[in-house]
Amino acid sequence: LILKNKWDAMTTMSTMNKKLIDLYPYRLHKSQPEFLLFRRAKGKIYEGQWRMVGGKVKEDETYWEAALRELKEETGLVPNLFWTIPSVNSFYEHKTDQIHQIPAFAAELKPDAQILLNQEHTEYTWAEIENAKSFIRWPEQKRLLQLTHNIVNSNQILEDWLINIS
Repeated sequence: LILKNKWDAMTTMSTMNKKLIDLYPYRLHKSQPEFLLFRRAKGKIYEGQWRMVGGKVKEDETYWEAALRELKEETGLVPNLFWTIPSVNSFYEHKTDQIHQIPAFAAELKPDAQILLNQEHTEYTWAEIENAKSFIRWPEQKRLLQLTHNIVNSNQILEDWLINIS
């Protein structure tokens, strides 16, 4: 992206200022959370990287509705338990000169859930926390994985964080 002047930069930033979500799907295996991670497909943003579920919020959606939709689109699944992680993924993107504040959600899936990949990913894996953090490159996403693990492991998901999807 090459911008010729400040006006081009401001116009580009306003069209690129999208609302985004992060979602950390997990299952319980021997009482420990295992995280579902995906490898991004060729030609997609973050090509080749391992990531959790992420995506854009549509104009008529709330953040949490977008997270549920993205989970369904990327895995074919609906969670058993769905909750907001009490933190956000924050980072600065120099290409757009934007500071992103991305709400994070967690979705507990059935232990035997059958994953149906869409065209955004080439493969998936289930990983316990230390292994999961070795797959993920972004520091804020590693931090949110650890936070989610700690909350699930200590059985401290607050009622206020739960999102009723029925």
